[in-house]
Amino acid sequence: MNERTNLQYAPAPVERFKECLNSHEIKARLKNSLKNNWTQFQTSMLDLYSGDAYLQKCDPMAVALECVKAATLDLPISKSLGFAYVVPYNNVPTFTLGYKGLIQLAQRTGQYRTINADVVYEGEIRGADKLSGMVDLSGERTGDEVVGYFAYFKLINGFEKMIYMTRAEAEKWRDDYSPSAKSKYSPWRTDFDKMALKTCIRRLISKYGIMSVEMQGVMTEEAEPRAAAAAKRAEETVQANANSKVIDIDAAPPAANESPAEAAPQPDF
Repeated sequence: MNERTNLQYAPAPVERFKECLNSHEIKARLKNSLKNNWTQFQTSMLDLYSGDAYLQKCDPMAVALECVKAATLDLPISKSLGFAYVVPYNNVPTFTLGYKGLIQLAQRTGQYRTINADVVYEGEIRGADKLSGMVDLSGERTGDEVVGYFAYFKLINGFEKMIYMTRAEAEKWRDDYSPSAKSKYSPWRTDFDKMALKTCIRRLISKYGIMSVEMQGVMTEEAEPRAAAAAKRAEETVQANANSKVIDIDAAPPAANESPAEAAPQPDF
């Protein structure tokens, strides 16, 4: 008698993701957010997932739900467009806005006459007005090295503001506030300039600009992991710089004929 062996194969990641896309929950959310254009967004979700081997290591439903966040903001999820991304951090998919997405959300408020952000090359900086915060970038470019980043806006009412960051300042911000900076999948590693531009725009709008309710919600959600990363970094710094000797304040002082114990070596700051 021949025995038939039934081999069960787990569905491939892309097939599992297709099942998620066709689930009632995902379809309902897309239809509610995008009305007649939800099928196009569904296709872009599949393209994103199919072309990213790292996202395929994440839970497919978690990836789909993060993509839906872009749909609720009516922003495309395509990497090449740069409006919004879903990136894996330790196999956990995370939605994040691109700098173009921030500009798009700001423009929708109807309060901005002009809004722009770009890289600054060596030779382009001519000076700065400390009172107004404006930086003169009318100099002639002398090389290909990116030395900084700027963001600028002018409101309908005439108010204008600008922020400039050097590359070193952008690197420090990344190290202090980005929870994923050390990950090889982090956009700070793959698209540093774009992330630096986003940082400039975010700082400019959150401090001086006009934000819609949806912008406030997105910025608050993105700020939470940054605050946690900053707190963790501060704690690590304190621990690294702490004295290695424990002092017992209740201990009795040494007798007159006793020599004090030799102090433990201190870190070289």
